[in-house]
Amino acid sequence: MTVTWEELGWERVAAGVGRCRLPGWDCTAGLVVGAGSALLVDAGASVAEGARLRAEAEELAGGRVTHLALTHPHFDHVFGAAAFAGAEIFGAVGLETVRAEELRADAVRHGLDEAAATEAADVLVRPHHLVCGERTLDLGGARQVLLANVGPAHTAHDLVVLVPGASGSPEVVFCGDLVEESGEPQAGPDAVPSHWPAALDRLLDLGGEDALYVPGHGAVVDAAFVRAQCEALAARFGVSR
Repeated sequence: MTVTWEELGWERVAAGVGRCRLPGWDCTAGLVVGAGSALLVDAGASVAEGARLRAEAEELAGGRVTHLALTHPHFDHVFGAAAFAGAEIFGAVGLETVRAEELRADAVRHGLDEAAATEAADVLVRPHHLVCGERTLDLGGARQVLLANVGPAHTAHDLVVLVPGASGSPEVVFCGDLVEESGEPQAGPDAVPSHWPAALDRLLDLGGEDALYVPGHGAVVDAAFVRAQCEALAARFGVSR
């Protein structure tokens, strides 16, 4: 019997495309299913969470997760990557320079169990493929996705994933934390606020008016929401438009 997205607590966003909202930090993980391959977007906040994500994603895809895209180097998005042995891992150029100990300290500061944070930091996986500009992945069965390095913005190394529409489904853009719906966008010490509005402009150019935008935290939004958040960030950080 084939399991449905909803039965596993995932939200089906478009044909062969879905996401789940993880407990703890309301972080999004996305899934794009191709023919004999599958791409996961972000890996969760611990090795155990990554393993659970992989098991659920492979049940939904009917096969193994072959690709993993990491949208940015924060613990709640990358600490599960070690659970994806054998998958090709992609990230923005510079992601490979992030220090595991800094991620571990940030995770503990935000409430992750210290043992889980230490385990994830000890086995932190670096991307196999670094994206500068854009890169297209072929997942088979006419399913392609575009990885675009649109940062720096929320961090110095921001990657978005564009899934073109198929069979009447809308385009879907996995935004990472460039867009947040469940709270105000977070600008930590690694943010580059002066570039953030431009990154959102680029994201809107990629997706267009009719796309569905999946934020790093919160509910799926539309182009109008992204545009309003872009204007709010420009005002908040005094960036000329």
